[in-house]
Amino acid sequence: MARYTGPACKLCRREGKKLFLKGDRCYTSKCAIERRSYAPGQHGQNRKKTSEYGLQLRAKQSARRYYGINEGQFHKYFLMAERKAGVTGSNLLQICESRLDNVVYTAGFASSRAQARQLVNHAHFTVNGTKVDIPSYLLKAGDVVAVKETSKSNDEFKTLVESNATRNIPQWVDVNKDAMEAKVVKLPEREEIATPVEEHLIVEFYSK
Repeated sequence: MARYTGPACKLCRREGKKLFLKGDRCYTSKCAIERRSYAPGQHGQNRKKTSEYGLQLRAKQSARRYYGINEGQFHKYFLMAERKAGVTGSNLLQICESRLDNVVYTAGFASSRAQARQLVNHAHFTVNGTKVDIPSYLLKAGDVVAVKETSKSNDEFKTLVESNATRNIPQWVDVNKDAMEAKVVKLPEREEIATPVEEHLIVEFYSK
């Protein structure tokens, strides 16, 4: 499935919640959800009651869009989560959180996950000292993500780090803003993940 390239705000309106796809704009009154909280389209304000399947589908789509993952990759993560010990839904979110692009965003090195994905694609980051340009690269406890030495003098990164200085960093990521690096202290527990989705509905969706 091709990556969605249309208006990001339409995705938030379709899911009926903020997916924080446009960085700082999502925290202002300019956010589309603040102005038009109904689904896009001619009949957006006249949606009928959602069925059980519809709720499960919306939960899956919300999570996919929140992390910017295509359907094939997301289903692959679900199968990985099923094979791991523990709760499948929590395992799924943990895998999504451990993606390189998500950690770059979480650490404050990008204003949105989409921007983080682009920066990783352009080879601005290293993992444990080795250049990695794959946004879906899965990190593990102890891994250190750093802005590449040749990119640290880039005014864009300096501005990004400064503008995101007040972002709330979860305890599972240890960020050194001066060195422009972040260490994955451990993989996050469910209570440390702020994803606005009911993951049990995703499990139900794929278990049919």
